[in-house]
Amino acid sequence: MGKKNLKYQSPGINEGTRFEKLHTVTFDNSEIASNLIAREICDLVKSKHEKGKKCVLGFATGSSPTLVYKEIIRIHKEESISFKNVIAFNLDEYYPIKPNDKNSYHHFMNENLFDHLDIPKGNINIPSGKVKPNDIEKFCDFYENKIKESGGIDLQLLGIGRTGHIGFNEPGSHFNSKTRLITLDHTTRFDASKTFGGIENVPNTAITMGVRTIFNSKRILVMAWGIHKSLIVKKSVEGDVTSLVPVSYLQKHKNTTLVLDNESASELIKSKTPWLVDTCKWTSLMTRRAVAWLSEISGKSILKLTDEDYNQNGLSDLLALEGSSYELNIKIFNHFQNTITGWPGGKPNADDSTRPERKSPNPKRVIIFSPHPDDDVVSMGGTFDRLVAQGHDVHVAYQTSGNIAVTDHDALKFLEVSKDVTEIDKNNDVKNLIKELKNKKIDQIDSRQVRRLKGFIRKSEAIAATRYIGIPDKNTHFMNLPFYETGKIQKNTPTTKDIEKTVSLIKKIKPHQIYAAGDLEDPHGTHKVCLNIIFDSLKSIKKEKFIKDCWLWLYRGAWLEWDIHDIDMAVPMSPNQVLRKRTSIFFHQTQKDGVMFQGQDLREFWVRAEERNKETALKYKKMGLADYAAIESFKRYHY
Repeated sequence: MGKKNLKYQSPGINEGTRFEKLHTVTFDNSEIASNLIAREICDLVKSKHEKGKKCVLGFATGSSPTLVYKEIIRIHKEESISFKNVIAFNLDEYYPIKPNDKNSYHHFMNENLFDHLDIPKGNINIPSGKVKPNDIEKFCDFYENKIKESGGIDLQLLGIGRTGHIGFNEPGSHFNSKTRLITLDHTTRFDASKTFGGIENVPNTAITMGVRTIFNSKRILVMAWGIHKSLIVKKSVEGDVTSLVPVSYLQKHKNTTLVLDNESASELIKSKTPWLVDTCKWTSLMTRRAVAWLSEISGKSILKLTDEDYNQNGLSDLLALEGSSYELNIKIFNHFQNTITGWPGGKPNADDSTRPERKSPNPKRVIIFSPHPDDDVVSMGGTFDRLVAQGHDVHVAYQTSGNIAVTDHDALKFLEVSKDVTEIDKNNDVKNLIKELKNKKIDQIDSRQVRRLKGFIRKSEAIAATRYIGIPDKNTHFMNLPFYETGKIQKNTPTTKDIEKTVSLIKKIKPHQIYAAGDLEDPHGTHKVCLNIIFDSLKSIKKEKFIKDCWLWLYRGAWLEWDIHDIDMAVPMSPNQVLRKRTSIFFHQTQKDGVMFQGQDLREFWVRAEERNKETALKYKKMGLADYAAIESFKRYHY
């Protein structure tokens, strides 16, 4: 549970923060954190207004502040808090770019905040992306002076880029830097490529406030959400001040708070190894985490760990609680041993007291929910194959069409093949679609017909893969959840229609097992939305008799894997099964080479999945367990 407020306190004032050089506050999720950030901003605006003073706010763009802005709008409307006294300065803008470009920060801020508040238009300041090259230096001086003339920024909102940049101050930026034109880091441009339709369309430069400009703010709130920010958060909070991680400069600021969710804080010492920070509550999960960690850092298998290993690595209180390393080692070794099963649907006629799944009923009805039409085989293709081979009634439910992940090049290729094999095109539909794709502009949204075409492509690939694994076509369900069908990266908010479709399928099949994607690092957030829809659906029918016998297993693998201590079921794969999984992934031809939304892992999906499965098997081996070619892992979710 996160703290209840964002009140600043100097880092290092108590044992729990002694490793941290920047004040951090961690919350269970970004929604709770965003609401509190919005509340602090609105309270400041209101307080200044009541005193007849202007309130100077610095705003950020990107995915991190979107929930903050939604909450600010809600508070403004429902609590009648006026923003007429606000003077707004934005951190940065791409250069060159037109203000009305859908990828410009002018467009972002107007759409997500300014159009919904009563800030006078003359009080809104955003760096210009259309200033003439010869006038850039003059404009930057003007912007800098305008901030000073306004009295300086009272509260600056920031996100953290994966390079550690704040604003667009990339690694190497000097502490005394001011508003200027900079060259964007490749990683920054890569992260923006999904909205620009490819990295080649992302501007190489941008105008940004400088580090000193930001540092001069009276109050700074920095946001970081998600597992993909965890490593840069660790460097920012626990590392030294360095120009290579510009956000680390804020360690010297007297009123900065870094606001995190559990995922972004996961690499911090207080989260990853809390026994090194303070007295630890030794739950069974925490004990597994500690022993697995000790095995890894010592290079010893679990059964070889000694009292001395525990005592010398900050685990003396755990050892005292358990009595001896001998008893503790056996207990944890047996736990990990019992997670391994070649029978993911349960082994019939066997003692299941120590197995991860029940032996009965057998066979089981199974639903594998797949956010996109390939997550099933990418993340759990080996387990999918095993469930089918062992006779279970396996259904796959593709929650979205995945059409946005099909490139125009692939769509055009399929169309031209269709045109060649079709003798008569009475309505000229194929010719019209070919014309649309050939003349499509970079920022143009696909027509409904093109989206349908791309959805059909993903559908045909998915059916080919499920046929290869061996389930009948009637067990392959294409849900096409409505929230996804916008034709844009930004999706609609899920509605009751999405839940109703999900509930209908679950009620129809009455599964004993549900598998769902718990891999929440996908670059466009679809996995998280799809998982929440499943959670809400199960909650709405929790009184149904069959639901009491339905177990929910969460898989990962497309972007990251479960930590070893989180695994409740580990399904080993032989070399032959690894090859079968690879083949099933290859059926998704349009996603195999050069994936459109790849995230920070540049490997092809089949490579990253295969190597992660091998890494999991290696971790089990190093702990002293059996040596397998690969392992897929799952965590049971109790709802």
